[in-house]
Amino acid sequence: MRLIHWRGALALLAAGWLSACASVTPPPPRAIAPVIPPVAAIPSAIAPTPPVAPTSAPVDPYASLAGWRDDDHAAALAAFQAGCAAVRNTALTHVCTEALALGHADEKMARAFLERSFRPEPIFGTGLLTAYFAPEYEARTAPAGDFTAPVRPRPSDLPAQGAASYPERSVIEGWPSMNALAWMRPEDLFFLQIQGSGTLVFPDGRRAMATSDGTNGALFIGIARPMREAGLLADQDTSGEAIRAWLAEHRGAQAKSLMDLDPRYVFFRLRDDDGRDPAGAAGVSLAPGRAVAVDLDRHALGDLVWIDAEAPALAGAFPGYHRLAVALDTGGAIKGDVRADLYLGRGAAAGVEAGRVRHQLRLYRLVPVDQ
Repeated sequence: MRLIHWRGALALLAAGWLSACASVTPPPPRAIAPVIPPVAAIPSAIAPTPPVAPTSAPVDPYASLAGWRDDDHAAALAAFQAGCAAVRNTALTHVCTEALALGHADEKMARAFLERSFRPEPIFGTGLLTAYFAPEYEARTAPAGDFTAPVRPRPSDLPAQGAASYPERSVIEGWPSMNALAWMRPEDLFFLQIQGSGTLVFPDGRRAMATSDGTNGALFIGIARPMREAGLLADQDTSGEAIRAWLAEHRGAQAKSLMDLDPRYVFFRLRDDDGRDPAGAAGVSLAPGRAVAVDLDRHALGDLVWIDAEAPALAGAFPGYHRLAVALDTGGAIKGDVRADLYLGRGAAAGVEAGRVRHQLRLYRLVPVDQ
């Protein structure tokens, strides 16, 4: 409040002369001291208030993370502990040492450890969350009926990281396939190549895990948009299950022409299926719902991230995903700072859910507090 002070003005009193008669000389003027009225006291009600010291209450850095309190922190910590095998960052290695020393932590202990060991840092911008899974597909040891697509092993002349000059999908599919590892339906192999791994189930009950063993180096190009633009699928119905159903129904030249729009081709190796989830690029078994594939030019394997994903674009999707996850994998279509592909597990149910995930993403990196 602004205070207005009133100061009394100086009162000047003039002396007058009385004129008794013309012959009487008037006395000299008498000096009079000025009268200064006292300044009134300022009422206490408007007295200036002394400044208040600012409060120093700590700000909770996790308060801005939607869903943080409701997450399963024990499951998140277990995934982080497993991913420590891939960590190379010195500061993160230090946190890993402490995390591994905890062993199996309950919910309260896990949350306390995460909150005191990390601080969340938002990554600028919004991006895209998708999801993937480890599918299970029927397979044959030789071509038969609809099983016409060979699962090819890695060619001997394929460079270590693939090469842009290597032939595209349409060319590779015309090569002889005498050394095929197995045979699948064409649309199933197409999706196996998108996922990067999956379980093959043979008529005799044998199960084999197929995992990526290199690519031709071409960039992945999705076929959902051209299918939608051609009117083959509705705008809100471009899920993985819808695409696969269309390809199966139009198996042959029609389906092949669409699949050939994606020039990327993946080669595989087989091993016995031990029932575990597949290993990602970090060489660590992927924890369903807790492992993400990221762009390794922008993130490091073993990084802990917070997913804040809402506004799904596809019908039938969960409204949102809010959880901690560990960067344990990568993929040809996963590019950019705010881009993640969430691993959801094995089998058909995981596949249905994964095919509907296309959410707007905000991403946070959890950084060690001493970094």
